[in-house]
Amino acid sequence: MKKCNKQGVPTIDEARLLLKEAEDLFPGPWVQHSLWTAQAAKLIAENYEELNPDVAYVLGMLHDIGRRNGLPNGITTIGHLLGGYNYSKKLGYDLLAKICITHSCPSKSINDIEEVVNKTCSHEDYKFVEDFFNKLEYTDYDKLIQLCDALALPDGFTLIEKRLIDVALRHGVNEYNVPKWKAFIELKNYFEKKIGKSVYSILPGVIENTFEL
Repeated sequence: MKKCNKQGVPTIDEARLLLKEAEDLFPGPWVQHSLWTAQAAKLIAENYEELNPDVAYVLGMLHDIGRRNGLPNGITTIGHLLGGYNYSKKLGYDLLAKICITHSCPSKSINDIEEVVNKTCSHEDYKFVEDFFNKLEYTDYDKLIQLCDALALPDGFTLIEKRLIDVALRHGVNEYNVPKWKAFIELKNYFEKKIGKSVYSILPGVIENTFEL
């Protein structure tokens, strides 16, 4: 088994401790969602030689670690992205910090972020994320966690369309949703070409969970 890149991510054991600490600070269904995201990332990485399954698992487990900073009025999208980025950078995990921002932005657009579209984020946050994306190149790890985030509900794997509708029902829709949804479908197609099979074929229980059988 290949080892995690210590310069970019914690070990699996360290990641579990970080997630448990975050759950104690701000419990919620996001924790189980993160564990399913991690499992999906590992399963896909095991079928893709260029990805390290352990690294993929850790990135999936901690992609939402910014939710540890729970706010009284709930977690905003940009709040948990930047919270996760700053926390991971503080710990010295640069790859994880990057994933904390990129996982919600499959079309590599600042308009993937709800508060940007609604103009409810601060100017400082807007400029930081704008500059971040202007300098950014996505790797397959960014793409993998974006995809797996869209394949995981708190109670298991699901068809990507059900996950997208679940998010839309909770957060509403805007003019940028369709390009974002297309980007998620393109990610699915991208990885299926890489691994030579449907991603659903390696996600246990995806059909049963999707249709609540």
